[in-house]
Amino acid sequence: MTDVAPSTRRRARERALEFLFGLGFTGVDWRDALPQFWDTFETRADARRYADDLIEGVEDHREELDQAVNGALHGWTPERVGRIERTILRIGLFEMRYRSDVPAKVAINEALELAKAYGADESTGFINAVLDRLRDGSAPEPASQP
Repeated sequence: MTDVAPSTRRRARERALEFLFGLGFTGVDWRDALPQFWDTFETRADARRYADDLIEGVEDHREELDQAVNGALHGWTPERVGRIERTILRIGLFEMRYRSDVPAKVAINEALELAKAYGADESTGFINAVLDRLRDGSAPEPASQP
């Protein structure tokens, strides 16, 4: 999916954010909720495909992503991170770790754009700091579970 326009990917990230954020309030399995979401929000097919990839990837790797983010929260407890910020961090980190066609710098920049549009005033700096730590390896690796 490397031939998708940047504006299409941005729209896909927005849709993935909207879905994943809303999902956190439902308790419904994401696979069951996704068709209804797409029935409600008309989206071009190419943006929808990329959003589906992001949604599936974030959900499949949610525990690992959260552990990594939690390890990069210098001076914060996981409970202090807002739902929208946590969702943006998951998407950004997923792209950094699992999308070879998205450079880390681009994934971080796109997460910052989501934060500007959807987060609180201080979200941009917070998300930038956390993703930078995760990119440069200054965040500790999550402990493996026995």
